Amino acid sequence: MMGLGGAELSALCTQLGFPAYRGRQIARWIYGGGVSDPAQMRNLPKDLLKRLSETASITRSEIASRSLSNDGALKLLLSLVDGERIECVLLPYETRVSVCVSSQVGCPICCEFCATGQQGFVRNLTPGEILDQVLTVSSEASRPVTHVVFMGMGEPLTNFDNIMRAVALINAELDISMRRITVSTVGLTPQIRQMAAMEMQLTLAVSLHTADQRVRDHLIPKASAFPIPGLIEACHEYADRTKRRVTFEVILLRGINDSPADAVALARLLRGTMCHVNLIPFNEVAYTDFRAPSKDVIRAFRSTLESEGVKVTQRMARGAKSSAACGQLRGEFR
Repeated sequence: MMGLGGAELSALCTQLGFPAYRGRQIARWIYGGGVSDPAQMRNLPKDLLKRLSETASITRSEIASRSLSNDGALKLLLSLVDGERIECVLLPYETRVSVCVSSQVGCPICCEFCATGQQGFVRNLTPGEILDQVLTVSSEASRPVTHVVFMGMGEPLTNFDNIMRAVALINAELDISMRRITVSTVGLTPQIRQMAAMEMQLTLAVSLHTADQRVRDHLIPKASAFPIPGLIEACHEYADRTKRRVTFEVILLRGINDSPADAVALARLLRGTMCHVNLIPFNEVAYTDFRAPSKDVIRAFRSTLESEGVKVTQRMARGAKSSAACGQLRGEFR
């Protein structure tokens, strides 16, 4: 039943010979109460509970391990029903509580600087497995979850249908605004156009990293199928259709994409786009030779972008000490 919305649960109850309103009660128990055993649904009749136990189940993951960073970020290693493992992260801030969720076991993109990409790709996650991450992290938080970001393991837009289904459920069943849900991608142009056509009020975050096609092809080899000009055009379309500003994520790598010339080229590429740039200092990943630039270099890069008229934010480093930061998730604890 995890991953079914209220309307679908109502239809299930009707098929079982019970009033449709029982489906909404079940949805409230699953998504509002975090219940994993129908026997705990105290306002349901015993005969319905019996039928549910015979015909349906609430599939939940198990927390295999927790890792708490000194900045409050909590990484959870989850064991799925089939034995595969994924990671998700609780990110508490002063004014919000975010959950970073995974969309796949592993990742098919294999970015050179990302730990998840080194793991390879195993399979897509179902909508229920994605919802389960939010509920599991919520049970560990001291305050209600306010934001969900699809920035964990995997490339969300290669699991498009399940991601869009999960987004709809997070919005409808967990009452989290679409505007507080962020979907990240390396830039799959056809799927970005699909999202634009849906006109959902999601935040689109594109891992761009550089305006130089050759450098981008080196960092994200599989993104070479989606050249930068077409990607930017698709992002224009997304912004035009949704009236939502696009976030371009730029992981700064020492000596690769962090020069003043890189900053100028990036600013000129994005000129006229309704967007902002999110600068992300590289987080250490084992088995790679990449390194983060110095703070002075990062400061200069940001200053150059701003002088060119680009709106810039710099992501606060969270969870790096527990390998819970951007690019560090592997579905295992070393």
